[in-house]
Amino acid sequence: MHPKRLSIVGVGLLGGSLGLALRALSDAPYEVIGFGHRPATLQTALGIGAIDRAADDLQSAVADASIVVLCTPVGLFEQLLAQMAAHLKPGTIVTDVGSTKRSVVAAAKRLLPDGVRFLGSHPMAGSEKRGIEFARTDLFQGATCIVTPTPDTRADTLDAVESLWRNLGMRVVRLSPDEHDRLLADISHLPHALAAALIAMQEPDALALAGKGFLDTTRIAGGDGAMWRDILLDNRDNLHNSVARLREQLARLLTMLEENQAKELARWLDAAAARRQELLQQKLREVNPD
Repeated sequence: MHPKRLSIVGVGLLGGSLGLALRALSDAPYEVIGFGHRPATLQTALGIGAIDRAADDLQSAVADASIVVLCTPVGLFEQLLAQMAAHLKPGTIVTDVGSTKRSVVAAAKRLLPDGVRFLGSHPMAGSEKRGIEFARTDLFQGATCIVTPTPDTRADTLDAVESLWRNLGMRVVRLSPDEHDRLLADISHLPHALAAALIAMQEPDALALAGKGFLDTTRIAGGDGAMWRDILLDNRDNLHNSVARLREQLARLLTMLEENQAKELARWLDAAAARRQELLQQKLREVNPD
């Protein structure tokens, strides 16, 4: 019996890591096909064992696939869905790894034919690094993957996509597309914008003195600018609300500084430290549930 065909569209850090992880599974459940616009990237993916075969074009990449995973920047999703729609067989499941969900869910509903099923995924396992050169077999191990079913999602589609990520060692959480984009604005998109702002506001002499704390805080600002531009603009309404709430906290900080409110400032800082400790304990429980 031949393994199912899984096609990865976009073989960069996430796509390459997905291929490596799938091909490392002991039961080899998929033949992994890779497609991308850069021949050198596909050759690298073949060389490191991330894919079984490279497709020459998008049509051949998705033809006869049981599952198609979009691993390109979110700004390309609608174009790719439109281009592949006519070449997907009935029963094919399409998912993605994008950081926003409402737009891709709407595009899939509009563009994909009846019989082709879409379910959004967001594996929370990226990096500020980019490219197939940084792909890792264990990138997804122990991380969280958010799936975003809608009322139209079939139970067998949900089971297939969740099983895909669980087999790679991920913890799967379900959110609606709206909930996903609202929450990710706070915990992912705003932090990235803040890291960029912290870098942008610095004088060159100050950057020369930066230590580990500043480097840790701004690490994610090293991500791909065009990719993050598309994410921030795609979720701009939620991000706007997050920035407004942050502005309230900064206004509170300014007041405490201007009025020399030492006790209030200490309570504010201690409350933040306690919440972060709770977060760390929660993450430890997820890794070691027993």
